[in-house]
Amino acid sequence: MAFFTEDYLQFFKELAANNHKEWFDANRKRYETSVKEPFKAFTQHLIDQLAKKEPVFKDLKASDCIFRINRDIRFSKDKTPYKTMCSAVISPNGKKSSSIHGIYFELSPEHVRAYGGVYEIEKDDLYALREGIASNLTEFQKYYNQKEFKAIFGEIHGERNKKIDKDFQEAAAKEPLLFNKQFYFYSTFEAERVLDPALDDLLLKCYEVGRPMELFFNQFIQRS
Repeated sequence: MAFFTEDYLQFFKELAANNHKEWFDANRKRYETSVKEPFKAFTQHLIDQLAKKEPVFKDLKASDCIFRINRDIRFSKDKTPYKTMCSAVISPNGKKSSSIHGIYFELSPEHVRAYGGVYEIEKDDLYALREGIASNLTEFQKYYNQKEFKAIFGEIHGERNKKIDKDFQEAAAKEPLLFNKQFYFYSTFEAERVLDPALDDLLLKCYEVGRPMELFFNQFIQRS
């Protein structure tokens, strides 16, 4: 079923041109009706679909997963107060989770995006993950070279170190991704997919295709 109307996209297009409190307050009821409530319902629907196969999502609520529309402008040069999209992360503990197991998605008037993998990682965890990859290069490469993974996500992204610990230099010569400080992947779709009744199937497919890679990472990083 379709959760969103054209006004979901139109609201954000207008917000981008009027990103200030006065406009938002004047359109707050519209935001609640066309944006906030449909996005909450859609997120809960995805959680419920995932929970059918994975009990770890069973007690998760949409409110645990959805990020605020307000931007954190304390340390930003850009002082516009609102994001021009909605986003959520469905993982075992929602926004508080550090688990590499789930899906982050954002719905904007520019695109639909789905992300997986490792974006933020502590130094010790990075070492452990590199150690795990270096010891299991064939398995790691098998996952990111799978036909479906490449078709949906393309490749693994992330900032890289210019140098790497000597323990990994031999393996890094065979697998340059070991230089990465992040190991994330994402797929971008046209914004009109927001209105597609099969939007849930699209994001659930992204989750399923990315899941083996995330489970591989979780072998080496114990997250809650």
